[in-house]
Amino acid sequence: MKKKDTNWAKTRKFLNDVHLWIGLAIGLIVLVVCFCGTIYVFNDEIREAATPELYKVEQKAGQHVLSAEQLLSVVERASKGKVVSVRIPADAGRSWQFGLRKKEGDKKKGGHKRAEKPEGKEKGREKGKTKPVVYYVNPYTAQILGNSKEVKSVTINFMTTIFSLHRWLLLDKIEKPIFGELDNRKLGGYITGVSAILFTIGVLSGIALWVPRKIKSWKQGFKIKTSGSWKRTNHDLHNTLGFYACIFLFCMGSTGPQWGFDWYRTGLRKMLGTYAQEKDEKEKKGPQSVVPKEEIEKPLIADYLHAASQVLDYPGDYLLNLPADSAAALNISKTKIGFFAPAAADRIVMDQYTAKVIKTERFSDLPFNQRVSGSIKAIHTGELYGMFTKIIYFFACLIATSLPVTGTLIWVNKMKKSKSKKSVPATKRLEPAVI
Repeated sequence: MKKKDTNWAKTRKFLNDVHLWIGLAIGLIVLVVCFCGTIYVFNDEIREAATPELYKVEQKAGQHVLSAEQLLSVVERASKGKVVSVRIPADAGRSWQFGLRKKEGDKKKGGHKRAEKPEGKEKGREKGKTKPVVYYVNPYTAQILGNSKEVKSVTINFMTTIFSLHRWLLLDKIEKPIFGELDNRKLGGYITGVSAILFTIGVLSGIALWVPRKIKSWKQGFKIKTSGSWKRTNHDLHNTLGFYACIFLFCMGSTGPQWGFDWYRTGLRKMLGTYAQEKDEKEKKGPQSVVPKEEIEKPLIADYLHAASQVLDYPGDYLLNLPADSAAALNISKTKIGFFAPAAADRIVMDQYTAKVIKTERFSDLPFNQRVSGSIKAIHTGELYGMFTKIIYFFACLIATSLPVTGTLIWVNKMKKSKSKKSVPATKRLEPAVI
């Protein structure tokens, strides 16, 4: 029995040292990154609240939704670009969003510009392609309400700074390289990536330290004692709140490094069994449309939507990625709406000439490992199940922000206690208490 106690005492001391030194090493970075994450959980909602004129429209008496082709034509004429995607919301009180890329001739005139930083609900895109400029349009009047490139708001600038601080610690704002020829954005990503890995180890060691040795002590571990000293309350805040948030903190910490390290992203996919080598151009394109021998009239966007609604018969927002060339297929994504709505979309591939469904991919039908792999970003940001998980992540991030503070106070108090014991003469420490 004594041997078991000795082994556990050594293990516990080792875990305690790991937890302590990791916390002291990355405490300040965790404080900053998690505080920014707490705010960024509601990034989309904050941006919309700051610029409601871009997102909200009013349907007046006698007005009907104009055809997507009419709206598309208005946007392309005004922007002198090419529409590559159309986002159509289920809510009749919201604007339609058209994603545009500049035509080849305009790209050469404008020169080379640095790609815009990701913001909002960014989707994966191929390397070398810049993010499309989004035009917000009133579907009842064809009025262009604004675009993502020209919108100006103090709040949006603040959220962009918050993202930069969370992702790169603002190092991307410094033009001159700090270390040799290493890009400052990469340097910031490396620092936050390493910190996220250490944070995950800290979470796991914290869980191990939290587990009581005796069953009767478990109940105490779930409570925060406020009637005792502030030191006891602080200790409980660190341990108990950390335990309640540990699952979400593990999800945040273990998914974060994939944006800082290619090897981590590759390893994560290999672990999930979803890693695939680079595909050739034909495989990348996926299913193709059957190009007719004679020129025929293409279906309207409304026809595509109707065909999609027959397969995915639930209320939701549509995102149409228009064909890039005459042989490409049309891709439609549909996302459910609601408080518990999952972030993952169901997808349909259609023939652009006939609106015939070539392929259907329901997210819920995918194997578990593919669902996890396809939800890494949502798992990290809290968008996994809409507003429900966002609220949970907000409080979890708030707790994560507090952990370096409460943990440091615990350490300081222990150091003071240790010093006070050493300062007391040995003879006085051995004197029995007077009864």
